[in-house]
Amino acid sequence: MPRFTLPRDIYFGEDALENLKTLKGYKRAVIVTGGSAMQKHGFLEQTEKLLKETGLETKLIEGVEPDPSIDTVYKGAKVMEEFQPDVIVSIGGGSPIDAAKAMWVFYEHPELTFDDIKEPFSIPPLRKKAIFVAIPSTSGTATEVTAFSVITDYSTNIKYPLADFEITPDIAILDYKIPLTMHKQLIAHTGMDALTHAIEAYTSTASNPVTDSLAIYAISMIYENLEAFYNGCKDSGAQVHLAQCMAGMAFSNALLGIVHSMAHKTGAEFDIPHGCCNALLLPYVIQYNQKTVCDRFAHIAKIMGLQGRTDKQLTNSLVKEIKALNKRLNIKQSFNESGVTEQHFLEKVDEISKNAALDPCTFSNPRKAEAEDIKRILTCAFYGNEVSF
Repeated sequence: MPRFTLPRDIYFGEDALENLKTLKGYKRAVIVTGGSAMQKHGFLEQTEKLLKETGLETKLIEGVEPDPSIDTVYKGAKVMEEFQPDVIVSIGGGSPIDAAKAMWVFYEHPELTFDDIKEPFSIPPLRKKAIFVAIPSTSGTATEVTAFSVITDYSTNIKYPLADFEITPDIAILDYKIPLTMHKQLIAHTGMDALTHAIEAYTSTASNPVTDSLAIYAISMIYENLEAFYNGCKDSGAQVHLAQCMAGMAFSNALLGIVHSMAHKTGAEFDIPHGCCNALLLPYVIQYNQKTVCDRFAHIAKIMGLQGRTDKQLTNSLVKEIKALNKRLNIKQSFNESGVTEQHFLEKVDEISKNAALDPCTFSNPRKAEAEDIKRILTCAFYGNEVSF
């Protein structure tokens, strides 16, 4: 039976950060963040100030890396165990929020290991010790409203998407001023991540009318505003920030597909940012999946105002336009163009394909994909060839 789960409260708009003042009655808040961006632009200081004014004692966990590791998660959980917060606040990009979600699990359940929670929907009940507040600084992952957290095992160079509605945040705060601090490349990568979320949610085997409505509207908003945001339009930035959240609402409940399965396994191995991997892979996966959901791709193309008389023509227009959008956003069209050597690719493609086939996102892809299918898609994506099987 379909399920639709969101945070209890989603605050959005300019100065939405002020809604931290609603956290009355709590005692201690730990704040998890990443690099220096939130400090540089004053948002971390503002967050601390608002929490203290509300009566909470605060403690920082800083320096979460761009692809958070299992070790980082364990270290953060230990800090939480010592401080005993009843509120966990994470501000920053998808990485610190994802890391904070996993820290939350081990803070509430110190008896668990990472292997205990790698399987989808294996996380035991949370919220006995703390609630979770997510404040995203980027416009892409939508982790502030999702049941997912991506953690990297650097011993194997594999990203594991933890999946459980237990780690859906309690409160999401989308302050439109915060993502305006992103540099152009990050706007491009996170924006294409969001577009991929919406497209994969709409074509997923677990899609439903509720998620479809969010996904389609998010696709329209992102397509209409991403390029303008990339070129400096602040109003478009606000639209993209809200749209990526809507895409997150869709995919958290409808799940994703093999664009993400492959991105999870290629990003760490080839040192390519997650959103960039998604953008690169998306046209090839559309070509592969069109045999089963061509009508859905055609509908997306119509929403985007693309040309074509038949579903096939519209889908071809969609592939062509996504490649053109990538080019306008200075995103490469293939792994080869992205600097991955042929030797490195050929050495790893079999292992990557096997791991991607086992990724949770593979099971909701609209067309069945075995390891050999994924290898063929990846090979096309390496050389820049069309997927025609």
